Amino acid sequence: MHIPDGFLTGEAAALGAVTAGVGIAVCLRRAAQTGRERDLPVAGLAAAFFLVGDAPMVPITIGTQGHLLGGTLAVALLGPWLGALTISVVCALQALVLGDGGITTLGLTITNLALVPALVGYPLLLALRRLTSLPLAAGITAAVNVLLAAAIFVAEVTLGAASAVDKTALAASTMGAYAIIACIEATITALIVRSLLGVRPDLVRVRRLVPT
Repeated sequence: MHIPDGFLTGEAAALGAVTAGVGIAVCLRRAAQTGRERDLPVAGLAAAFFLVGDAPMVPITIGTQGHLLGGTLAVALLGPWLGALTISVVCALQALVLGDGGITTLGLTITNLALVPALVGYPLLLALRRLTSLPLAAGITAAVNVLLAAAIFVAEVTLGAASAVDKTALAASTMGAYAIIACIEATITALIVRSLLGVRPDLVRVRRLVPT
């Protein structure tokens, strides 16, 4: 899901940087307005957890790998704004320190992995929560977020590729791999949310059913 440097044109990378910059600015402002001080230690622990949880990677096409995303769990625990910022920090650390993905394409990575769960996944999670249990709602939302992020990734690489790519092979390999990952992430997210609701429900911010 992380796009290496050199895969995309300068225009595509610049568009991603602008999108991520605007999104992060909005998240920072809203997090400052709605954030709780007790969420900050949780955000730090969550970032460390996601760094470790995203580490197992399986190559799925040239230069890219399949891995867990974690965005749905982040917004469920921290709300959409702090959750997105937490995943953004994880993406930056992966690119700058671990070499996972490119620096020039970091904006697109943040858009896919942090902003999609916050702006699309969180409203979906709130809607589903009114129809079913929170763990199941979180699991379904996780699967949707993974597949949506994968589809956006395919579109970005297809439309913004610096050189010709096999569009059919890219779409098939990416969406096929992430269909499996979506099922795994849905299960893990649902189990973690269910466990936390049993022992520390105060850590699951979305349980209040109030958009933040």
